[in-house]
Amino acid sequence: MDDVTSLAIAPARPPGSRWPEAEGWHALDQALHALQGRFTLGLSPATLWLAHLDWAVHLANSPFRRAELAERALAQAARAVQAAGGAQVIAPPAGDHRFADPAWQAAPFAFLQQLFLLAEEWWASAAAGPEGMSARNARIVPFAIRQWVDMFSPSNVPWLNPEVINATLHSGGANLLAGASHVLSDLQEHLAGQPLAGRGGFAVGENLAVTPGKVVLRTRLIELIQYAPTTAAVRGEPVLIIPAWIMKYYILDLSPHNSLIRYLVGQGYTVFAISWRNPGAELRDATLEDYRTQGVMAALDAVGTITGAARIHGAGYCLGGTLLAIAAAAMARDGDERLASLTLLAAQTEFSEAGELQLFIGKDQLAFLSDMMHEQGYLDSRQMAGAFQLLRSNDLIWSRSIRSYLLGEREMPNDLMTWNADGTRMPAAMHSEYLTRLYHDDDLAEGRFPAGGRPVSLSDVHRIPAFVVGTETDHVAPWRSVHKLHLLEDGEITFVLTSGGHNAGIVSEPGHPNRHFRRLLRPAEGRYVGPDEWLERAERHEGSWWPAWVEWLDARSGPPAPPPPLGHARYRPIMDAPGSYVREH
Repeated sequence: MDDVTSLAIAPARPPGSRWPEAEGWHALDQALHALQGRFTLGLSPATLWLAHLDWAVHLANSPFRRAELAERALAQAARAVQAAGGAQVIAPPAGDHRFADPAWQAAPFAFLQQLFLLAEEWWASAAAGPEGMSARNARIVPFAIRQWVDMFSPSNVPWLNPEVINATLHSGGANLLAGASHVLSDLQEHLAGQPLAGRGGFAVGENLAVTPGKVVLRTRLIELIQYAPTTAAVRGEPVLIIPAWIMKYYILDLSPHNSLIRYLVGQGYTVFAISWRNPGAELRDATLEDYRTQGVMAALDAVGTITGAARIHGAGYCLGGTLLAIAAAAMARDGDERLASLTLLAAQTEFSEAGELQLFIGKDQLAFLSDMMHEQGYLDSRQMAGAFQLLRSNDLIWSRSIRSYLLGEREMPNDLMTWNADGTRMPAAMHSEYLTRLYHDDDLAEGRFPAGGRPVSLSDVHRIPAFVVGTETDHVAPWRSVHKLHLLEDGEITFVLTSGGHNAGIVSEPGHPNRHFRRLLRPAEGRYVGPDEWLERAERHEGSWWPAWVEWLDARSGPPAPPPPLGHARYRPIMDAPGSYVREH
């Protein structure tokens, strides 16, 4: 039979399926996308192109909108003429410190910064797309244009930045030589995959993550650490902490003075913490269900056996809090009543308003990330860090680059910065599922997310009291998004809003200056209070929220008793804390 005949009688292929000979071409596309991702910080070029095409087409079909922009351009030009005469016609937005140095107020630099701010304001207006654009594209375009405009700030140009000019004149160019040395050093650290090496004097097990304890369980995904008691008696209900595996657990056990774990142990609690493994390609197929069963549930089993406690306080941070909420819903569904309470720290359970990170979560972007992860089996920490840095590019990219590379000032990392540079990877299957089913499809909030093969509903968690913490300036888990747990279940919720961001707001030890928080209890089956009304009603308190949490836990715990031993016949201590998984790079 000739080829034409064989093709004519071949069975129809299902929609979306590929011809066998096309697999090789598809693999080449995946390799190309993986290569592109190395240069785009994981952002899909197609996403950006399509968003700008959407903007340009709608703008081309909106002549009166273009006329409005032309009118605004003329108005900005008139203001620029006033600025050339010495007038200050525009001020930097709140939080913009690029032009804070007094040298920017002298001619000609005052005019340069005024001219830039006028152009930035006009571009922000132009980027606000005409009506008819898709909602996502209408957010992507202003974000992308802001990145481009920021690149052309006079503060980024050595011969236009008076701070750099003065430093160069006073040091005879030593600042530029030091900056060149910093460039080479950072490049070496980047290639080695160990940033901040040799700087700051911080090291895990030496002055970071040093709260005494033992690793009492190790699976392919976790090491479970039991911390040694420091009080003669402890509460009968232990605390199990589930951190995010998008970052290492010792964000909650930094230096001794700001370790939440050490503080909790000192308040008379038996504390356990999960230390997640830093996955490589061998864990490419690990799923969220694996993290639930081999992580949270395995840890709960060990904690209950070691302590003999029938009830356990669960606390989850960021993605660890989302996973804990999933586990709690599955446990409530199945009649498992081991959770005495639920504490969620900067953790989202509803993702329809998850902040600017949603800009990176569209179908085209997810396909691009899938191709990137297909080649290596995971998403690299540097690819994730790039997306987070873009959310605050002025502070996290440009300002730091100017200080280090143009002014020659080396920023010595503190404990939090050292931890932040100690990145982790995300398994391909889990990360794809997380972005698709939680971020994009919002399956958990809408009752479609499965655990144990069946969907779970957060409404089932209503019998478990919850302590929920949001932070005021969180770019990762905006507090209004965290607050939406109030819509998903009608149990008792104590919601706390603390000063700071996603990390610094949680690491907010007693005695930390300039800290405050607001707190309001919504009783079980109480009336829903929206975030704006909540903000008006919640009482403000100065200081750290940590003592308020311990007070809340105390009210839901039994009387103190002698502490349990470290480990058990079934869970013998393996090694000292912080264990081995936390040291993996």
